[in-house]
Amino acid sequence: MVKIKLVKSLNSCKKDQIATAASLGLKKIGDETVQQDNAAVQGKIKKISHLVSVTNA
Repeated sequence: MVKIKLVKSLNSCKKDQIATAASLGLKKIGDETVQQDNAAVQGKIKKISHLVSVTNA
């Protein structure tokens, strides 16, 4: 399990990055979610790595 927290704004991001954040359940700065640590989630994290912080849950 990994804990993902949105730490930067989605305002100036590309549409696909906003959609990726939404698919993880992140909409506003400070939103946190806990996800399974699998290849699909790791790919999403890599796509928006500059916007999120990731820790083990």
